[in-house]
Amino acid sequence: MIASPTAPTRIILDTDMAMGVPGSDIDDGFALALALTEPDITVEMVTTVNGNADVESASYLTGELLDRLGAPHVPVVQGAAAPIQYPDKFRCAPEKVRAEFGHRRPRQGYAASELAKQAAEAPGELTVVAIGPLTNVAAAINLDPAFARNVKEIVIMGGVFLEHTNVSGMPGEFNFWMDPEAAEAVLRSGAAIRLVGLDVTLKVQLTREHAEKMRAGASRFGSFAGDYTMGWIDYLAVKNPGDPNAGKSCAMHDPLAVAAVSRPELLTWKDAHVEVVTGPSIARGVAVADFLTTDNPPQPNVKIAVDVDADAFISHFLDRLSSV
Repeated sequence: MIASPTAPTRIILDTDMAMGVPGSDIDDGFALALALTEPDITVEMVTTVNGNADVESASYLTGELLDRLGAPHVPVVQGAAAPIQYPDKFRCAPEKVRAEFGHRRPRQGYAASELAKQAAEAPGELTVVAIGPLTNVAAAINLDPAFARNVKEIVIMGGVFLEHTNVSGMPGEFNFWMDPEAAEAVLRSGAAIRLVGLDVTLKVQLTREHAEKMRAGASRFGSFAGDYTMGWIDYLAVKNPGDPNAGKSCAMHDPLAVAAVSRPELLTWKDAHVEVVTGPSIARGVAVADFLTTDNPPQPNVKIAVDVDADAFISHFLDRLSSV
């Protein structure tokens, strides 16, 4: 008997999209591009959240990028404008972004509500790939406690587990640091969770040479992405003058979380129990990982990526993006 082909994994991508604004992080855009080009993934919806960009800008930029990638049919639903515990810390889109991209309105509704609704309508079928702060996902759990059981899996780009950021002003990885209360709520939810943190994402780097090749290509997305990659690398060189690698490359944090869905064999996984430091603490946003090595370990609540075949990932990433 010939085995039937496995159906593509249906995902909702939850993102704080910033690609499209000079000097802004770009890896969310590459994550969306990779998800759309992976034959083993179907992107059902994109939800946006405050993070690298304000949520309004993230929604506009997502719409622009979907158009460039030939996927204007994918719905965009706007989400949380601020962290759960600090709703007063919301930001509005800069006038320049609103003027250039504001015509790309998201669908009516709220991201947390849509996440809960979509998961309830297809229990066990949807994977949420969360590549920004976890505010929307935590809110979906608050709206519907069954959400954690209804989702097939939550794959999160967030945290650092085997080392430290060594930055006192942001001791936790950015997505966890932006809304640690949300991250802790998601980790306590009982959902099936995989974490892709800085321990592995910093190993996958897009170089100036890669960017130049994209910029020289004929595709609408490739030339655009190449320009913004070069701009982001230039920005990192100015921001981190003491880093000997600054100005040479940039990490593909978020695309690796997408690859964890379609190519999980590229990563090495370990069971762990993770909690996140919350509140006004010097360690705010820090993820504390227990790898269950003691005589009486806690129950595991996640699988953590602890290593990656970086060369194989970059090869796969560039191959998939060559199609757009």
